[in-house]
Amino acid sequence: MSIYLASQSPRRRQLLEQIGIDHELLLPGPEEDAEALEAVIEGEVPEAYCARVTEAKLDAALKRLAARGLAAAPVLCSDTTVAIDQQILGKPVDAEDALRMLMQLAGRRHRVITAVAVGLGERRLAALSVSEVEFAEVDTARLRRYVESGEPFGKAGSYAIQSEAAAWISRISGSYSGIMGLPLFETAQLLKAFGIQL
Repeated sequence: MSIYLASQSPRRRQLLEQIGIDHELLLPGPEEDAEALEAVIEGEVPEAYCARVTEAKLDAALKRLAARGLAAAPVLCSDTTVAIDQQILGKPVDAEDALRMLMQLAGRRHRVITAVAVGLGERRLAALSVSEVEFAEVDTARLRRYVESGEPFGKAGSYAIQSEAAAWISRISGSYSGIMGLPLFETAQLLKAFGIQL
């Protein structure tokens, strides 16, 4: 039995393949405003934000599944948020925004929060993975080159742990796959609860 993955992230696809999960993509159509689901509510703490966005993505994906008349199977959604204290660092809007975020992260510790939710019919289960990442000091010229490479775009906090940025990470505590975008331990537990064998 395979699942639906409602995510455009190639990293999430790779991670599911890594644990042997067959999946089909269930992506938003042009009529859906997927970005609107990620709007931040003022005063919302990062963990609550990430969990809420993931649930909203799952709601939208389950409606999409029904509207398209596709065969029933568990639907998996996920969202990753980077946070310094209670400040949410989302996806950068442009190069200047990416550089600003990276300069904020350099020499500091931050949290990478990834929520994952699985649904089938009325049944839903969710989990939250919170990891701590410590960045070394990185000079501005190097950060600028990283931004120019295009790597930060489409990524929460403007970096990917599996990119050149890995050389700046002095310490992580938590889930490496969660930092990449899909915590595999939590994902495996949720899928097992829906009868998906690894």
